[in-house]
Amino acid sequence: MKSYLITGSSRGIGLEMTRQLIGSHENITIFAAARSTTNPEFQELLQKYPTRLIHVQVDVTSDDSIKKAASLVAAKLDGRGLDILINNAGVLSYGRIQDMDDLEETFQTNVSGVHSMIRAFLPLMRKGEQKKILNISSSLGSISMQSTNYLMAVPSYKISKAALNMLTVVYAYELKEEDFTIFCVSPGWLKTDMGSENADLPVSTGVASVLKILSEADKKDNGHFFNIEVPGWERYDGNQISW
Repeated sequence: MKSYLITGSSRGIGLEMTRQLIGSHENITIFAAARSTTNPEFQELLQKYPTRLIHVQVDVTSDDSIKKAASLVAAKLDGRGLDILINNAGVLSYGRIQDMDDLEETFQTNVSGVHSMIRAFLPLMRKGEQKKILNISSSLGSISMQSTNYLMAVPSYKISKAALNMLTVVYAYELKEEDFTIFCVSPGWLKTDMGSENADLPVSTGVASVLKILSEADKKDNGHFFNIEVPGWERYDGNQISW
């Protein structure tokens, strides 16, 4: 049975990924990592799939919390490996760069948290069959696209996603000889609490494309940065995004 772990799974993109995966595949187990289960939609999913969807309490900014989560997942897997890790948890705030005072806090979640999750779960992933790590990034983290994205006033988010992209590549090259496939995807501007109702796409549309990329990814995609593909949208062309 294929196993997934998804961070930030109680809301937004993470919740929709959890919903689509658990609803369309009977032979999978999902470890839904989130700080709490207070969201009614998340609670409903947990109740609907009590044996295949397992809540794992984790704060990605806390190494102790992550270590406890890794121990819990290892116990549940009972000797089996973790196949797929999706690092989705993220934070975003608006403002001008000269007023930015949340850079360290943003890095703790968007960059350091991802590193800590990968490091803690590597022993389990080395025993997995898929060995895929998907980091949810953003085209706003593309340095080459800043000339068109500069009006988006989310400086700490942009900087952290650029750093996440490099973190992804460094891990990809270091672990490629162990048959890992590590890559990042920009899910598009989606209608979530973070993306707002002004966003381009329903969250279900963006997530469906992300999961298609994940399903089809193999070793040749290690270390790459992908855009989602949505028919009729030039900006969502399914190609690789330049760094």
